[in-house]
Amino acid sequence: MNKYPQPASIPVKNREWLDHELKKSPIWCSVDLRDGNQALPMPMNPEKKFAYFQLLCQIGFKEIEVSFPSASQDDFEFVRELIEGNRIPQDVRISVLTQAREPLIRRTVESLAGLERGILHLYIATSELHEQIVFHKNHEETLKTAVEGTKSVIRCLKEAGLYGKIGYEFSPEEFTDSDLNHVLEVCKAVKEAWGPSKKEDFILNLPQTVERRPPHQYADMIAWFIDHYPYMDETTISIHSHNDQGCAIASSELAVMAGAERVEGTLFGHGERTGNVDLCAMALNLESRNIKTGLNFSDLPHVVKVVESSTGIEVHERHPYAGQLAFTAFSGSHQDAIRKGLDSIDTARQIFGVDWKVPYLHIDPATVGRKYEKLIRINSQSGKGGVAYVLEHDYGIYPPKGMHPEIGAAIQAYADRKGDELNGAELLKIFNNTFVNIKGPFDLKKFKRISGGDDHDETREDSMITVGLELTFDGKPMSIKGTGNGPISATVHGIRNEAGLYQFILEDFSERTLGTNADANAIAFVGIRRKSDKRLFYGVGEHSNIDQAAIAALFSALNRSILEERGLL
Repeated sequence: MNKYPQPASIPVKNREWLDHELKKSPIWCSVDLRDGNQALPMPMNPEKKFAYFQLLCQIGFKEIEVSFPSASQDDFEFVRELIEGNRIPQDVRISVLTQAREPLIRRTVESLAGLERGILHLYIATSELHEQIVFHKNHEETLKTAVEGTKSVIRCLKEAGLYGKIGYEFSPEEFTDSDLNHVLEVCKAVKEAWGPSKKEDFILNLPQTVERRPPHQYADMIAWFIDHYPYMDETTISIHSHNDQGCAIASSELAVMAGAERVEGTLFGHGERTGNVDLCAMALNLESRNIKTGLNFSDLPHVVKVVESSTGIEVHERHPYAGQLAFTAFSGSHQDAIRKGLDSIDTARQIFGVDWKVPYLHIDPATVGRKYEKLIRINSQSGKGGVAYVLEHDYGIYPPKGMHPEIGAAIQAYADRKGDELNGAELLKIFNNTFVNIKGPFDLKKFKRISGGDDHDETREDSMITVGLELTFDGKPMSIKGTGNGPISATVHGIRNEAGLYQFILEDFSERTLGTNADANAIAFVGIRRKSDKRLFYGVGEHSNIDQAAIAALFSALNRSILEERGLL
């Protein structure tokens, strides 16, 4: 028996869609505020959600899925505030999601009271995996639930006086893992239950909920469905691709070639697991081929700032358009070719008949509010990603993501005082002086394991260990003990819980070896969050013993936090 199934091919004729040339942008629907938000480690609060909604409107999205109103009071209230606060532009339709259950549908419709234009989005899983394993239903029962849910939507909209104002979107969840004939029958039955409609007011969203197929097969399924579905003149075909295999953009572009008319996704791909299709990258791909998308990313740094602030997740440095290093060349040969290309831009225009044709830069960085960077220049304007790059590639120091802002701030402060660029040696010195083995109120004299089993297996009870520490705190000698599932955990418990010396939360911990030889030192990174004001402080420890490096990193973080509290940092 094979571990994974081989995706079955789709019975399309001649794959004619491959000859289609994209000349028109699809309709874009942002699901950042629902699908993206539900997958965040810390979901957005109302203030951040409003700021994000305004950003999406400014970019140019005309359809925005904003919440799952029946799932929580916060989601319900967010929709109410958008409507009652008159926050929705006239040319924007908000969308809300619900499952196919009468009480949830009714609650969802209640959230839409007073809305003049919108979309109610209902979904039900149609894959055999969901039907048999999750819901214990057969095809007929799934079809019946979808039709009854649709009729319930109609009934509730009519009772609320919203029928004719609110469009309807239906999603057969796990479309790409479903039997096509079954999905076709469900979608036909749903359309027939809904009745005649304008094309824009009845949407069939055919999602790649989990990416299990190569991109061309998603397009094949879309092409097959369109070929067999009889109500295309009254239906908009939408897609929603996740990025489990890293091909969501390719899948979506091919699906649009195959006839999909609408694309759901998120900025920078936020969403469950590996995320949704990245609408920023996909739209800019089309823009780079002279297809007008209606979306404005001319100030991409501002978009990045708002999204990072709202989601708490940084945009990757190598993001195709938004990453800090997207328009940066490190290689000398690349730098030389780009310089020659920029110097000869007028000649290139005459040769190629386009405004932009430069080696290694597929679009003009100015299109997205950026500029070409020759290399990482370590000065007061250096990005934290660039500083981290030098630490990693020149010195083998790989600080965790959460530490990058503190490193960047330290470098920027020094560079501002110096007023000139820094070399690598200066950068390393600042890093060491700011974070490594920092002295302060906590001073470790001696550390030892008292008892414990295998601390590498944290699932076993006997993995708990007890440590003893001889230390001074503000010059006062003391001995403390702590127990945890590893040396760092045990030390935290000893300092915070047993001795009650300082209240903090252990936020982040990682360690690695510096260098490759047997005598190389260990380096550890610890991030703590101060309980008094929730501020995050990182410390670094370096030692020949990996346990000692971890404890030194913890003490560095604690000392930095206390010194800052006392105005001494």
